[in-house]
Amino acid sequence: MTAPGLPIEVRFFTKVNKTDGCWEWAAGRDSAGYGRFWLDGKTALAHRVSYRLAYGSIPDGKDLDHICWNRGCVRPDHLRPVTHKENHENRSGLSSHNTSGFRGVSWHKTSNSWIAYVIHDGKHNHVGSFSTREKAAEAARQLRLSLYSHNDADRKKA
Repeated sequence: MTAPGLPIEVRFFTKVNKTDGCWEWAAGRDSAGYGRFWLDGKTALAHRVSYRLAYGSIPDGKDLDHICWNRGCVRPDHLRPVTHKENHENRSGLSSHNTSGFRGVSWHKTSNSWIAYVIHDGKHNHVGSFSTREKAAEAARQLRLSLYSHNDADRKKA
């Protein structure tokens, strides 16, 4: 526990485990895995505090995207200001209800095929039906590449 009255930087960085990769938040986290830090009489998201300490204010209307996909990371150069839409484009994992093992792919019982889809700007875009989930996954990835500007996970596979 750090003493009250210490500078924010001192209080903050005593709760960070720095490595060559991510800087892991070592104190309290919320249920989604984001670090929490007590600041100005209320809790703040630790990655947002880290960004402000390094670069100043976060641009109005912007989220911070973890380019490392690690919600517990507070390393400033692993964070970038993006729109809410861009932040959602740069997902790395599958949704909790996914059973295909591929993003944007589900089994369609009636047609006995794998369906590929991409959600963009709130619209569900049907890509097509495929005989294998791998073919459906590649079709969904290709559409995401054409629609999304911040989908780093898909671009790394390209």
